[in-house]
Amino acid sequence: MWVRSTLAYRTSFLLTAFGNFAATGLDFLAIVLMFSHITVLGGFSLPEVAFLYGTSGAALGLADLVLGSMDRLGARVRDGTTDVLLVRPVPVFAQVAADRFALRRLGRILQAALVLGWSMPRLEVDWTPGAVLLVPLMLLCGAVIFGAVFTIGAAFQFVAQDAAEVQNSFTYGGTTMLQYPPTVFAKDLVRGVTFVVPLAFVNWLPALRLLGRDDPLGLPGWVDFLGPVVAAAMCGLAWLAWRAGLRNYRSTGS
Repeated sequence: MWVRSTLAYRTSFLLTAFGNFAATGLDFLAIVLMFSHITVLGGFSLPEVAFLYGTSGAALGLADLVLGSMDRLGARVRDGTTDVLLVRPVPVFAQVAADRFALRRLGRILQAALVLGWSMPRLEVDWTPGAVLLVPLMLLCGAVIFGAVFTIGAAFQFVAQDAAEVQNSFTYGGTTMLQYPPTVFAKDLVRGVTFVVPLAFVNWLPALRLLGRDDPLGLPGWVDFLGPVVAAAMCGLAWLAWRAGLRNYRSTGS
């Protein structure tokens, strides 16, 4: 329904999608301007940083397209309209995810994909079949990890009722951090996004393996390939959090 309503005004859709494309493109423009004054950032060249930018941006874009409406749940809890979702013969999770589905978010995915496509031929990487396969695997696992964070944040809103910005700090804020090399951040922060909120598995760890870079934490090499395992674990955690949040929901009239 939301897709049909969006495409009913195609010029408006194209303009908003382009606006989304341009707004996210400003982040990469800032990186380009930075490299007009330096040659490397934390030991990484512009194509390598662009690779990090493209993989994190595309992964978040996919998750944002499917689950970006989750941050509206807090408003529904506050005004009591969550009750309407509970009486429909459709899972609440599916309804919240589809609420005001924004097709304009394709602009973010396209912009990140273009940067990623620009960076890959310029990397000093031996593109074996395994290396090529690693890139879509990174995007898929990254999207799942971000999607799990969206879901956990939404589940927290059943209790907090107004925590959208807390969720955004880990999703949109997280992808901004992942656009830059881990070597420019303090090791405590890198440990946090590896062992606490495992955003490092979105692109940092597999990208370090692909680019032939050393892990700043000195982790074993096999850790770089744990993206699918971490994504599955995050899905399980998100499912448990969602069920717990939904059980603890109390209507505004309770």
